[in-house]
Amino acid sequence: MISHPDKVLFPDDGITKGQLALYYEAIAPAMIPHIRNRPVTMERFPQGIGRKGFIQKDVSKGFPEWLKRVEVPKKGGVVHHPLVTDTRSLLWLANQNCITPHVWTSRAPDIYHPDICVFDLDPSKDDVKTLRFAALALRDLLDELGLPSWIKTSGSKGFHIVVPLDGKTGTADVEAFAHGVGTALVRRHPDVLTQEFYKSDRGTRILVDTGRNGYSATFAAVYAVRAKPGAPVSAPCTWEEIESGDVHPQSFTMRNMPDRVDTVGDVWKDMPKRKRSLTRAIAGLKKM
Repeated sequence: MISHPDKVLFPDDGITKGQLALYYEAIAPAMIPHIRNRPVTMERFPQGIGRKGFIQKDVSKGFPEWLKRVEVPKKGGVVHHPLVTDTRSLLWLANQNCITPHVWTSRAPDIYHPDICVFDLDPSKDDVKTLRFAALALRDLLDELGLPSWIKTSGSKGFHIVVPLDGKTGTADVEAFAHGVGTALVRRHPDVLTQEFYKSDRGTRILVDTGRNGYSATFAAVYAVRAKPGAPVSAPCTWEEIESGDVHPQSFTMRNMPDRVDTVGDVWKDMPKRKRSLTRAIAGLKKM
C-alpha cells in the first residue's frame, strides 16, 4: 500500500508518488536482477524535488519485519542498509519517497568482493560528441584488456560503463584497477579527459570518475529515476545506440522507459553470462 499516492514529487511534470510507485512496479522484473541484495542508499524527497531532499543509509527503525537488511561496518559503528529482493521491497523504497536508490557494486552477504566495476563519465559541459567519444574510447580500452563492458545513461549529465566481474577480487584491488584504467585512458586523451576531482581543476574536460568502486561507495541503480525535471532514468542502452548518437544521458524517462523495455527487453540481461576475472586484466594494464 502506497501512502499519499497523490503527493506531487515532480512539480514541473505533475508526477505523483503513486505514479513513481507504478513505474517501479512495472520495471521491477528488469531492474531487480541487477540490484538484488546490493546495499541501498536512499535519496529521499518527502516534499518533492522542488525542495531539498536527503540521503538515508541506515534503516534501524520504522521498517517492516519482512524487509531484509545487511549490517555493514563503518568507522565507529555499523550501518543497516535495506536490500531490494523483490517487488515489495522496491515499492517500500518508493513509499519512503525514495526517488533514486543508489547501490553498492557488491552484494550481501559478500560485501567485500564486487561483482561489477563502474566507470562514471562526468562532463564539465554539454558536449554530446565528446562524451560519446569518451565512452567508446573507454569501451575499446577495456576490450584491449579482455573485458566486455555495458553502458547505461546516468539520467544526469554522463554515462556509466560497467564491467561484470566474477566476484573473486577484493574491493581495494577493484578500485585500484579502475583507477589505473582511468589513468591509462586520460594518458591517451589528455585534452578531453581528466581525473581531477575538483571542477575548478577540470576545465572543459570530462572526469573519468572511478570512485564508485570504493568500499561503501554507490552509483545510481539501473533503471532508477533521477530527481530531476522530466524524471529521467538511468537506463541501460546498447553500444550501437551510442555509436549512432541515438542515445544521450537523459534520453529515457519514467514515462517512456516501460514501453522501451516492452519493446527491446532488458538490454543488460546477458551481462551475468559475461563475468570476467581481473587477474589477466590487471597484468595487462601494467604493460600499458
